[in-house]
Amino acid sequence: MNEPITIVSGLPRSGTSLMMQMLAAGGIPPLTDNLRQPDESNPRGYYEFEAVKKLRSDRTWLEQARGKAVKIIHLLLRELPTDGSFQYRVLLMQRPIAEVLSSQRAMLARQGKASADDAMLTKIYGAQLADAERWLREHAVFSLLPVSHSRLLQQPDVVAGEVNGFLGGALDIVAMAGAVDPSLHRQRSASADA
Repeated sequence: MNEPITIVSGLPRSGTSLMMQMLAAGGIPPLTDNLRQPDESNPRGYYEFEAVKKLRSDRTWLEQARGKAVKIIHLLLRELPTDGSFQYRVLLMQRPIAEVLSSQRAMLARQGKASADDAMLTKIYGAQLADAERWLREHAVFSLLPVSHSRLLQQPDVVAGEVNGFLGGALDIVAMAGAVDPSLHRQRSASADA
């Protein structure tokens, strides 16, 4: 009944779907409805749960998330109740913003949509992510593990071990690391390759 909710969060296109795949492979069932189907931008699926988008007005689904992993965009983390009725373990994906924007541009282009100004988005995303991390650290109901996207791709076994340790040590690390496919890392920045 008091099982924690495992949350995968971060900016859009920061590796949240990849982390959800790893957790599913490792043994934590994902809370997903499969409404958003895999596509060229995410060939292995998005692992989304539509009710998350209504978190501001409807939190009843949180009971379903106990003992599971759920993907929640960084902007909605503040909508989670902090009264102690739930405990959360948050994996916060961190990817260079230049890569995030490049990946977003490629996805929007495939959809025939235009992207916003990079300089403006870099400033906005940087501030939003810092604010989200600060807020998580201020509330005792959250435990937090920042996860580097580039390090995850370079050392999947090491990062899988760290995630496993953070989540209690009962996951299948080999299966988690095996879920990582570096060939899907198509948008790279110089800092990520260094």
